[in-house]
Amino acid sequence: MAQTAGTQAITQGRPLKEADAASFGVKYPTFIVVALVIMFVAVIYVGSHIRMTQMEYDVAAALSAKENLLEEQKRLKLELAMLKSPQRIEDIARTELQMTYPTAAQVIVLKQTRK
Repeated sequence: MAQTAGTQAITQGRPLKEADAASFGVKYPTFIVVALVIMFVAVIYVGSHIRMTQMEYDVAAALSAKENLLEEQKRLKLELAMLKSPQRIEDIARTELQMTYPTAAQVIVLKQTRK
């Protein structure tokens, strides 16, 4: 029995070692494939996160540019209103162009004829 038990332990020991070696050979490439897949997914995730962050910066810059343009538009509208002011136009006509109001003799009134 002792020999049988000893033989069984030896026989059981060999197949275990061979099974371990065979299973290690199968597990190692599987581990590499799993690791590559995980790294690939991580690279895709990080890349998409970087792209999303860049897009957020672009949107923030566009909104800032929009605000600046709206402020400039308001300023230009105010300047246009000042430039179109009748008092300013009259002042320029009197000072720079030396224009005056017409006298009563210079005014000709046209009557509208109805048909």
